[in-house]
Amino acid sequence: MAELALEVKNLNVWYRPAGTLTRRHLEQVLYDVSFQVARGEILGIVGESGSGKSTLAKAVLGLVPDRTGTVIHHTKRPQMVFQNPVSSLNAGRTIGWNLEEPLRIYGKYDGPERLRRVHQMMEWVGLPEECFGRYPRELSGGQNQRVCIAQALIQRPGLIIADEAVSALDVTIQAQILELMARVRRELGIAFVFISHDLNVVYQLCDRAVVMQDGRIVEQGTVEELYDHPKEAYTRQLLAAAQ
Repeated sequence: MAELALEVKNLNVWYRPAGTLTRRHLEQVLYDVSFQVARGEILGIVGESGSGKSTLAKAVLGLVPDRTGTVIHHTKRPQMVFQNPVSSLNAGRTIGWNLEEPLRIYGKYDGPERLRRVHQMMEWVGLPEECFGRYPRELSGGQNQRVCIAQALIQRPGLIIADEAVSALDVTIQAQILELMARVRRELGIAFVFISHDLNVVYQLCDRAVVMQDGRIVEQGTVEELYDHPKEAYTRQLLAAAQ
């Protein structure tokens, strides 16, 4: 059996609707969600808007207070890459500062070593050297997403959760970012939870996929199984919409 990066068991999540103050008014949004991610695997989470994908991502990282169930991380420092890269970066600071900040917080490296690691990571993700002194507003969407991936990688995680990380990019740039993620998995052995509404992208990138509807998992399996032999009507509906 493959070594695991993540285990999620019977995860339930509640949200407090706006304007309510007590737990009596909580609304459940995730129901008994269970899955595993092996080290070096890319697991897709697919479903329509409102199916619970982003809530699941936040819950896995401990970012929602009202939850039950078990989330076990078998790797260190899991990271997240969001849909809008600009909102994930400090717009008033340079790219170099944004990439160095996680290392400053980590506190293990001195200034010269932090800069060496920043430049090394920029080269690895394909960012030109001149980006170091620029601001997020001066970069393209694809370049800023590379910065966010570099920012996640520089912390040496065993798992990255990518929440609609390519949906805002045009098709050409999207393909480049997907190839970068595939390379990260291939060369660094990092596992991904890749959240998307686009089944074609999931088929291209992922090993397995989990299909979510209304906060529940309705089907999961290899991408080949889900595409070639879907068991659930909802999965067939998503596939038809992706044609």
